[in-house]
Amino acid sequence: MTWIANLPEGGPRVESGAVIAAYVPIGSEPGTTAMLEVLREGGFRVLLPKVAAGPPAPLRWAWYDGPASLHEGRFGLLEPSGDGASPDALGDAALMLVPALSVDRHGIRLGRGAGYYDRSISEVDTDKLVAVVFDDELVDELPSDHFDVPMGWSLTPGEGFRRLGTS
Repeated sequence: MTWIANLPEGGPRVESGAVIAAYVPIGSEPGTTAMLEVLREGGFRVLLPKVAAGPPAPLRWAWYDGPASLHEGRFGLLEPSGDGASPDALGDAALMLVPALSVDRHGIRLGRGAGYYDRSISEVDTDKLVAVVFDDELVDELPSDHFDVPMGWSLTPGEGFRRLGTS
């Protein structure tokens, strides 16, 4: 799954040394923990989400320092151990790879339903938001609600980056 980490042509421009917010995939989500290593070895600083205890709330973020830095967190998700990043770190991200079950050509993303990501990315520039999906998960239209945060891009193995919301 290095297609994610290699940041194919045609997408947002990201310079080496930049911050990339990513995720540790679960279930059938695209990606592997190896993609995090490829990003890190490529000179990027990688932020990963941490889920706080309690009701759904914005995600907290922490720096990825290699596979040994991951531990099982809430819901069995792998997340960085140690202290979180500063509250401004997510705003400093040049790119945010967002897991999705599906995304439509208008940028509407279908997540797992609890709203953790929508609460966390409402202030992030849409041009930085990339829904990572498999080719058949990029669809023409999904239902949306007022709290859904649109993605600016999709990233799939077959099409690479695709600009969303410009139809």
